[in-house]
Amino acid sequence: MQILLIEDEIPAYKRLKQLLLKLVPAAQISTQIDSITAALRYLQAAPRPDLIFMDIQLADGLSFSIFGQFDIQTPVIFTTAFDQYAVKAFKVHSIDYLLKPIEEEALVQALDKYQRYYRQAPTALSQPTIQQLVEQLQQPTYRERFLVKTGSSLAYLKAEEVAYLYSDQSLVFARKTDGKQHHLDATLDQLEVQLDPTLFFRISRKAIIHLQAIQKIDNYFNGRLLLELHPPADFQTTVSRDRVNDFKAWLDR
Repeated sequence: MQILLIEDEIPAYKRLKQLLLKLVPAAQISTQIDSITAALRYLQAAPRPDLIFMDIQLADGLSFSIFGQFDIQTPVIFTTAFDQYAVKAFKVHSIDYLLKPIEEEALVQALDKYQRYYRQAPTALSQPTIQQLVEQLQQPTYRERFLVKTGSSLAYLKAEEVAYLYSDQSLVFARKTDGKQHHLDATLDQLEVQLDPTLFFRISRKAIIHLQAIQKIDNYFNGRLLLELHPPADFQTTVSRDRVNDFKAWLDR
């Protein structure tokens, strides 16, 4: 049994591989595939795997974009650290959805589900079914506000008031359109999947920006883009090279 693991976190990859080898000793498991680019390269060159475990958040974006660039005919089990209501969509179909850290019991159930559908109705795992599930998962209710502290009091910050979010020394801040900023008790990885992707884009590991904050875009060296934001940022706001194409597509939708 050939299993492809698409996972950008080394500890998560090692844990899943260890569990799989325990439950399916004869399985042949791929080396770590940690990005959309690497996944596409593997899928285009290697023989079709029997099963794919796919993390939703990868080093260069959300793995859903893989489906738009490659016709995946292999059953997929998604893995993620975030629970959303759309999980229910997977529970009634032939694809499963595991929350990290992955527990052995949950993995056993997912593998049993794969074996059951694979033997009885392999055609149900075709690309149209996968695409329908991906579309369902991409229609969640996005975050509208954040709880923030103002001195000794609590207040809320509307998502529409945020110009950009950024990390600084392991802390995450939201800069408002009026220039004020607030500390948020969340990571950029968490916020990336909670914010409306038509309005917010993660330009790098350091920052997520709102569309309306962009004032100017210039070509920058090494294939990157340099952005001028309003209000101005205290750090260099560049679109990393591996996100440039997605960024352009985001602007041109």
